[in-house]
Amino acid sequence: MISKILLENVKIYAYHGVLPEEEIIGTYYLLNVDIHADLWKASESDDLKDTINYAEINGIIHEEMKIPSQLLEHVIGRIFKKLENAFPQISFIKIRLTKTNPPMKGEMLGVSVEMEKHIPSN
Repeated sequence: MISKILLENVKIYAYHGVLPEEEIIGTYYLLNVDIHADLWKASESDDLKDTINYAEINGIIHEEMKIPSQLLEHVIGRIFKKLENAFPQISFIKIRLTKTNPPMKGEMLGVSVEMEKHIPSN
């Protein structure tokens, strides 16, 4: 059985990018996070200690988004590391990070980088 925690379209203003003006002006980013872990014990116990606190996941995301990076891949990598360290019961993470107003020609909703990782059990 698979259990998932999904954080959908978390909107955060941040300062990531290769161009100097991106670190000054910033833009909105959307994050979608898909985490797999065995959460079935919590379905019986109704106890927060038997699951992963999604408010803590959200806090990690916000903390890492505050750190300017040139590449979205680097931001995602930092979030992966923090989540793995905080929640060893995670077996899979997928993150999509979307820059909503990239400095490129043409009209678009944004540009995204999506990365996923299977985490071996200990």
